[in-house]
Amino acid sequence: MPKLDSAAELEQLRREIVSQRDPNKPCIAICAGTGCRALGCDKVITAIKEEVRKRDLAGKVDIRETGCPGFCEKGTVVVIYPEGICYLQVIPEDIADIVSQTVVEKKVVDRLLYVDPTTNEKLTYEKDIPFYKNQMRFLIGNNSKLDPKSITDYVALGGYSALAKALSQMTPELVLMEVERANLRGRGGAGFAAGRKWKTTRDAPDETKYVVVNCDEGDPGAFMDRALMEGNPHGVLEGLAIGAYAIGCREGYIYVRAEYPLAVENVGIAIRQAKEYGLLGENILGSGFDFTVKVHRGAGAFVSGESSALMTAIEGRVGEPRPKYTRTAVRGIWDRPSNLNNVETWANVPLIINNGANWFTSIGTEGSKGTKIFSLVGKVNNTGLVEVPMGTTLRDIVYKIGGGIAGGKRLKAVQTGGPSGGCIPDQLLDSPVDYDELAKLGSIMGSGWAPAA
Repeated sequence: MPKLDSAAELEQLRREIVSQRDPNKPCIAICAGTGCRALGCDKVITAIKEEVRKRDLAGKVDIRETGCPGFCEKGTVVVIYPEGICYLQVIPEDIADIVSQTVVEKKVVDRLLYVDPTTNEKLTYEKDIPFYKNQMRFLIGNNSKLDPKSITDYVALGGYSALAKALSQMTPELVLMEVERANLRGRGGAGFAAGRKWKTTRDAPDETKYVVVNCDEGDPGAFMDRALMEGNPHGVLEGLAIGAYAIGCREGYIYVRAEYPLAVENVGIAIRQAKEYGLLGENILGSGFDFTVKVHRGAGAFVSGESSALMTAIEGRVGEPRPKYTRTAVRGIWDRPSNLNNVETWANVPLIINNGANWFTSIGTEGSKGTKIFSLVGKVNNTGLVEVPMGTTLRDIVYKIGGGIAGGKRLKAVQTGGPSGGCIPDQLLDSPVDYDELAKLGSIMGSGWAPAA
């Protein structure tokens, strides 16, 4: 692939990719994320490939191994496109029926459908399942639509168009202003305004600056960042490159915890592909902007999720926190200004640049804009990843999306923010979930970890 030299060439490539794809061609999309791998999706994938070969359907059916679509309780998840037929808890023995009945004969395999526990109705389509229907999936929604190891899948969905827009139509100052106007708050902890942090690093008196992705995510039961990095690594890379352009950085780091081997693999592939296409490296899209990214694999230390400890680890030393009298935005990696945001924060940036700050601020509450991904775990019926607008109530998350408490038992409390958060009792379930309201309840948003009991 010759390197792309302009935004126009990127758009031309996208049109060529889309024109060569038949929207009516059957596609079997199967979750190949870590959760479904633990449930044996590798054997399901092998069975699909073998069945397609046996029926002489090679070239007539696409097979897409995707990232996590979120409904982890019902894995392995298989979706048949273009119809959007959703099959749950699929095992290898189901594949012959899926291929013969759904792909070939266009019939539905009833036993694999979601059954509404209230009405006993079988729901055929992904969009109708309450777990999905009651979410707003701007970030994780693409996980089931692309192969994370394929840059062409990402480009076909409009990938890297935000980077092209930033480099060709906006100055770094305008990009920074747009992120500030969007009031994007950091999704990794305290919710500090990303634009303010970017500006601090940009204004710091040192020509060498760094941008960093925090994919350490050490809280037990939390896997939001893992799912994004595994399922859509190009989305994170695009946001990082836009941030680097706004701040004035030429080098970035992605810190991934050792327990996320698939995330390390997929982001490594994404970086190599982006370089080949001229979307990373020197003179990106002919703009004169240079930016490279390195992956640093963590050593399994929980404390390295803290910003200064993470940066110390990137330097090759023991990941230990530094005194807080100097912020890492001013003196971080090798005492250079270093802007750190978590995976989800960076993934929001292309949405803001493409759709505008006004669009982003139309979602959420007065002080907390956009959506938030939660790892919904514990005694709920539907565990998994959920993405909802800021301000959604705990009750809606637990009951409309989570399907209520297992065994029909009474909910006692929801803990938000992981081990550092607080337990919110059932009488406060109608509280909206945003940074400020949770703080009033004595809890925190944290990275988005919500076990119910």
